[in-house]
Amino acid sequence: MSLLAGCAAPKPVEEPPAPLVVAGYEAVEDNGFLIEAVNPELLKEGRARTEVDYAGDEAPGTIVIDTFSRKLYLVQEGGRALRYGIAVGREGLGFRGTGVISRKVEWPSWQPTQNMLTTRPDLYAEYAGGLQGGLDNPLGARALYLYRNGRDTYFRIHGTIQNESIGHATSAGCIRLFNQDAIDLYNRTDMGTKVKVRSLEESLAADGPQMDDAWGRAVPDTPENVAQKEIDLQTISAQEAAKQEAEAAATAEAEKAAAKAEKKRLARCRNKGISADDCPFEQT
Repeated sequence: MSLLAGCAAPKPVEEPPAPLVVAGYEAVEDNGFLIEAVNPELLKEGRARTEVDYAGDEAPGTIVIDTFSRKLYLVQEGGRALRYGIAVGREGLGFRGTGVISRKVEWPSWQPTQNMLTTRPDLYAEYAGGLQGGLDNPLGARALYLYRNGRDTYFRIHGTIQNESIGHATSAGCIRLFNQDAIDLYNRTDMGTKVKVRSLEESLAADGPQMDDAWGRAVPDTPENVAQKEIDLQTISAQEAAKQEAEAAATAEAEKAAAKAEKKRLARCRNKGISADDCPFEQT
């Protein structure tokens, strides 16, 4: 080896590549709260905010919600719209037709409905008195409140603390967006903005029939997606079987090790003339 080798500068340690982040979905600090970046995997299949062609006859500035395709559109000029991926809760399915945004709140407080308290007290009872806005609040960073004829409809468009829910039908809540999207929509929405929630007939005419993929996310009902769902279901089943097999093997190995340790403990006591009943356990 060359004598100079010992004087060579050490090879720099390579930093691991930074995780990919989609523009517009980076981590952001807002009103003292740090909103995490959205995993790019959750932004596939049209769930990321994007500008698209729009053939509807709604006026620019209108918010159009399709609970069947799980998309929200903010209509723009020139036959265009901003499209957002959404999650739709049970409360979100109970409204059709039109209303207006009559209240806007940053980092809103939240209180479970009486129905939530009645049906799932195990989940919601501790929040019966309400929950202040923040990173643990299910309404997320922003909320838009829909009114009709001057009365609150209890229909909300809001952020979320469960990014993985976007694209899904959920058990509770109204219309959820990624927090980054909730902030974006909030900033583009004025008081009095008209909101239209499509009927099934209107959804079919605009976006065509929908289906749930293997993970429960809304996608167009096409032969390709049907075939892909079957493949994905088989993959998920195989992964689950492999996981259960690995867990069973780990359990069996742990039980084997515990039995071996117990045998050694009793043998030590027996060699010392100590009965099994009086044999002490080793301190860990």
